[in-house]
Amino acid sequence: PPSSPSSPPCSGTILIFMDQQITAVIINRKEHKLKKGCGYHLDLFVVGVMLGVCSVMGLPWFVAATVLSISHVNSLKLESECSAPGEQPKFLGIREQRFTGLMIFTLMGCSVFMTSVLKFIPMPVLYGVFLYMGASSLRGIQFFDRLKLFGMPAKHQPDFIYLRHVPLRKVHLFTIIQLSCLVLLWVIKTSKAAILLDFIFMEEEEAGGCSTRGEVIV
Repeated sequence: PPSSPSSPPCSGTILIFMDQQITAVIINRKEHKLKKGCGYHLDLFVVGVMLGVCSVMGLPWFVAATVLSISHVNSLKLESECSAPGEQPKFLGIREQRFTGLMIFTLMGCSVFMTSVLKFIPMPVLYGVFLYMGASSLRGIQFFDRLKLFGMPAKHQPDFIYLRHVPLRKVHLFTIIQLSCLVLLWVIKTSKAAILLDFIFMEEEEAGGCSTRGEVIV
């Protein structure tokens, strides 16, 4: 039976909202010491307007890319140069500017005219770049930091603010729940149930007229 006309728009709205806002929340964390204020509503409004324009023109939808955005922020971190022997550099903040974002997308546009050269890059090299980006973006992720607490003595634990207010056993319980959900998603993805999910998404895309979705760096 055909799906409800409201089903594809609702599913697309939830997906875009979650993808955009989760990335924005991660980037605008207090630990990053950003000087410019965050504009969640303005960002979402701009994304909504651009999605409407892209839909009319038959272009891919664009939302914030979580991994690329985290890697971008990590590459712009400022750390103290002078420190005592054995002491880790102190985090000072983020170099907040628009030049790197402009250059990234300028080079992406130029890559269209460089296909004759880019085709000679081996696929293992590209996989290595993607693997490096994924591994480097794990630094500073709270979930990854909490995973490392399982094998860390209490006296060597970093001074995380949540450890001051939440008992360690509750922190471990929350981490186990998150890890279980992640494992469950991976099991579903690698099982035959993933085919059913793909079929549902394809059915919704055909009903809603949405074909592709792109991502941008925050």
